[in-house]
Amino acid sequence: MNKIFASKAKFFILVFGVVTALGLYGHLGARSLYDAHSTDQEWNGFQKPTLSDIPIKQFDVHNIGKIAMSITNFGAFGTGYVTNDVVDGEIAPSCEYPINSDLSYLFTGAMWIGAVVGRDTLVSGAADGWAESTPELWPDGGEAGNIISRSNLKSRTDYHQDAISEQDFICTFTDTFPDLSGQDQNDNRDHIPLNVSISQSSYAWSYDYSEDFILFDYKITNIGRFPIRDLYMGMYIDADVHHAGVSGFEGASDDICGFRRTVAMPPGWCIDEDTVNIAWISDNDGDPTDDGNWSFTSPYAVTGTRVVRTPFDTMSTDNGDDGNGLSYSFNWWISNTSAVYDFGPRLAGTEEDPFRSFGSHLGTPTGDRTKYYIMSHPEFDYDQLFTAVSHTGDGYLGPPRPSQASDFADGYDTRYLLSFGPFDVDPGDTLPITLAYLAGDEFHTSPSNFDDLFDALNPNIFYNALNFDDFGFNARWASWVFDNPGYDTDGDGDSGKFCWNITCDDDTIFDTFFINEVEIDSIDTIVPCDTTKMYYAGDGIPDFRGAAPPPPPIVKVIPGYGSVTLRWNGQESENAIDVFSNAKDFEGYRVYYALGNRQSDYVMLTSFDLDDYKVLEFVQLYDTLYWEQISLPVTRASLLKLYGPDFDPNDYYDEFHYYTDPYTGKLRYFIPQDWNQSDLSNPNLIHKVYPNASRSDVTDTTAEGQLRYYEYEYEIPNLQPSVPYYFSVTAFDYGSLKIDLGALESSPLINAVQEFPLPSAETVEEEALEVIVYPNPYRIDGGYASAGYENRDRRQSAERSRAIHFANLPKVCTIRIFSIDGDLIKQIDHYRPEAGPGSQEEVWNVISRNTQAIVTGIYLWHVESEMGEQIGKLVIIK
Repeated sequence: MNKIFASKAKFFILVFGVVTALGLYGHLGARSLYDAHSTDQEWNGFQKPTLSDIPIKQFDVHNIGKIAMSITNFGAFGTGYVTNDVVDGEIAPSCEYPINSDLSYLFTGAMWIGAVVGRDTLVSGAADGWAESTPELWPDGGEAGNIISRSNLKSRTDYHQDAISEQDFICTFTDTFPDLSGQDQNDNRDHIPLNVSISQSSYAWSYDYSEDFILFDYKITNIGRFPIRDLYMGMYIDADVHHAGVSGFEGASDDICGFRRTVAMPPGWCIDEDTVNIAWISDNDGDPTDDGNWSFTSPYAVTGTRVVRTPFDTMSTDNGDDGNGLSYSFNWWISNTSAVYDFGPRLAGTEEDPFRSFGSHLGTPTGDRTKYYIMSHPEFDYDQLFTAVSHTGDGYLGPPRPSQASDFADGYDTRYLLSFGPFDVDPGDTLPITLAYLAGDEFHTSPSNFDDLFDALNPNIFYNALNFDDFGFNARWASWVFDNPGYDTDGDGDSGKFCWNITCDDDTIFDTFFINEVEIDSIDTIVPCDTTKMYYAGDGIPDFRGAAPPPPPIVKVIPGYGSVTLRWNGQESENAIDVFSNAKDFEGYRVYYALGNRQSDYVMLTSFDLDDYKVLEFVQLYDTLYWEQISLPVTRASLLKLYGPDFDPNDYYDEFHYYTDPYTGKLRYFIPQDWNQSDLSNPNLIHKVYPNASRSDVTDTTAEGQLRYYEYEYEIPNLQPSVPYYFSVTAFDYGSLKIDLGALESSPLINAVQEFPLPSAETVEEEALEVIVYPNPYRIDGGYASAGYENRDRRQSAERSRAIHFANLPKVCTIRIFSIDGDLIKQIDHYRPEAGPGSQEEVWNVISRNTQAIVTGIYLWHVESEMGEQIGKLVIIK
């Protein structure tokens, strides 16, 4: 799915005085290694590369989780500066949340790296968001610069045993292409590189607890000959939050941003707040509809950036450092061609820390020295909502015109920069940095909150109504997936940071102990008490993993007229090993269908799960008596073997209806793990395709080499043939007692297949079926859009999203539409030689070959294939 911009001579180049740049892409196979012949200038020990060292820029799309994002191999993410942003015929999402919603939360994001080399202050960036220069980070030439795609899902074609996540993208880029980077017009000089090579690995998952973030792991290496001092890294974000149906400045003009240091921990934890340190940005009100409600066009979520790892464990946010000399800062600004509207919070300066002028404006940092200043200066901006509140007491300047403050506070075309450092990187050394880009749902809790609550002079009421709960939850899990709490990664006896919850028999909760060295023996002197050790951070060693559901099976959809049959093989799903329990934890399958491909669209039709039970036992701790699950789920067969054939666990289902274990005398009761829908013989439910196949017969396999024992199918009748549906089969487990995690289920989006309940293209050819055209007549007042038959995503105007379907097509054919006078109106080349889902159908958008809307009239359609020709009439009424 990697898209090479040079393939169609479209390049990500901001050409401001660099008119020769387009010609450089003729050297697609050139190496970007530094074998240049020019010796007229050196940077940090490297020769200036020649024009033959041309990199090839690519992008790919993280689309495995709930958040979908385009990433590049030149230090940017999002599609703001990607010119050929099409993947599989669809516009690639910049940052879409939730996936397939057309709600965009990002224009562009870009890495900035600034440092001191010798006596020079240098900055290299993927984009600066302003019309100043071309990008300064470029991938290596040839295959070395390609994005590598890997997955730990064996069902995917890019499966790799060393993959970290369900979707890994790996690439390397450098800042050592000054001839491509043009001139810094502010500093009036060519770009001077730091001579750094950056390895970028991005990871995405579909699990319930990790589907809302993407982890970016960077390795920044000094490939020059001279030390790099006081290096700062910044992440520049320009969001422009809007629905895809909103275009122009309207979508970008009402963003708000800020920084959140802490979020509340869930009840039952021994710490009240979790330090998350997230820079966030959102729409100001979530774009409710004109009638004051949320709709599918309302982006009421929030996205942001969190620093997950640096070489130091802690970071300061209070305009200072943390004792290790490390600090980071948050800055936001509004870029505008008019200096009075180009604004960002700025400290007035003191004798010890003089004010640094950005020119005639207060906002956009331009030039290397100014960019480095804003990254390295320990300045932490107030949240944008508070712009109209006076901050002179804290040393801040106000907007050039006081009347602008309220306008800026209620939303604008805002950008932010999250920066951290300093780091010293000697030649050959590597600096590890890990970030999370994450989203949080239901940030705006009511469509009317902005209108009812926002007051620029008193924004606290509106701010306090913003909901950071889901955002904080996802930020916490991003940190936990990076470094698992309670898991000793390197075997040195340290499992991470923890605290103690101490609950005594009088319901008093003692003060929480935060010191890891406190031993359980010293706490046990407080009796009778229940002590619970709770890990809230890992051991500092990266894990990049979490508990996972069983991998979902590959689904084959066999269509028929008004029905489909789903078939899958569960060998991989049922034998997957959980990374924490090191045991098989498969529990069952669920079958879903949907009309749209958003996760919320899917409806469960049926399920299968093992016939097993949770076993709860009455236990005593000091003077406290309670029921506790004592083991992994136990199958009914095992219980009958233990307690006899007449035992029925359903007779003992709560604390008042319990069973006395005859061997131990313990009191127990039993809860079905799921629905215990375990009958595989009913043809109307999920059933075995080969009921007599044996799991032990390794020779009894399918054409794909999998055991026939694991072949299942499910038939879905009574479907509307004219409507395409999405079908999916998920796999789920029974959860984990060890890490106190509930049952996990794979996402229905991973293996979803879209298909019409119509005979397949193979059946069309075998039975010589006649072509069907519908709706015919096509009426402009037919209500097709409101009924969901066309323009479901509302991305285009109604005139450009009409749909007339040609069904019962062979795999390869040509469709032609003529006027009644014989003029060719449109030709559609239907080419699906490999068949597969949707190969029997084609859609015409009622637009002519000259891109004109079709008028009312009678038209002729003609389908030509190796089967022969078919002709018919089509009526369009507008």
